[in-house]
Amino acid sequence: MILTVTLNTALDITYRVAALRPHTTHRVTEVTERPGGKGLNVARVLAALGHQVTVTGFTGGATGRAVQEQLAAVPEIVDALVPVTGASRRTIAIVDAQTGDTTQLNEPGPAITPAEWSAFQEAYEDLLPSAAAVALCGSLPPGVPVGAYAGLVRTARAAGVPVLLDTSGEPLRRGVAARPDIIKPNADELAELTGSHEPLRATQDARRRGARTVVASLGTDGLLAVTPEGRWRATPPTRVHGNPTGAGDSAVAGLLSGLVENLPWPDRLARAVALSAATVLAPVAGEFRRAAYEELLPQVDMRASA
Repeated sequence: MILTVTLNTALDITYRVAALRPHTTHRVTEVTERPGGKGLNVARVLAALGHQVTVTGFTGGATGRAVQEQLAAVPEIVDALVPVTGASRRTIAIVDAQTGDTTQLNEPGPAITPAEWSAFQEAYEDLLPSAAAVALCGSLPPGVPVGAYAGLVRTARAAGVPVLLDTSGEPLRRGVAARPDIIKPNADELAELTGSHEPLRATQDARRRGARTVVASLGTDGLLAVTPEGRWRATPPTRVHGNPTGAGDSAVAGLLSGLVENLPWPDRLARAVALSAATVLAPVAGEFRRAAYEELLPQVDMRASA
């Protein structure tokens, strides 16, 4: 199975409005709710690809119960979330039907006590022996140490489990130093980590800081990967328009599924790019349009990078 870690789980709520204008009242035309947080989005895409997934992290309150109830409807996902006293957060996405733009509002998440953090670490260690790979995804809720991901990376490495880290800021900086197998920053996260806005230079610098492989998400320009086996650029065949929320999480699912299936890097990257684009066309994060994915996959422009 593949293990995904979402320390700051959420209930993703998407509102669709005809046009979003500040300082006015809006009539919502459609509302959707889904389990959210980056790792849960990754898990749902992996499940849709046919992989068995176990999800862990924190859950609490009425919001957490709603998340778990919806996860229970996905047979390929095993719920190993750790209960906490506080209530899980909500994230609100407001989609402007006129422009296709999305405005995101993210709550901070519950305050985690030292005892709850210790309980999670024990659960995580118990799950690792059954995992083919692990993804550590998203923000840290209040109370979790800023070096949490670094410790979780080291624990996975000690268990011999490949680990992908997808976070930002200081948790990313400390996590990279623990030598994860893969990191997947976007362009802004990569620049913040390295101080460079030139993607190839920044990606190489991130590898020197400890990551074995760096896959940089460059938005509509696709992915840039620097690996021990080589460097590649993977670009979608066309620019797609829609809701970009969760596109990066689908890319992570593509990379993880390719890893456990032992695909060569070009195939992993093509899958990640096609899934990401197909997610932009889907109404909510954690889903993708399968027909679009299957159409886009053979058309991804894959080039070795000098």
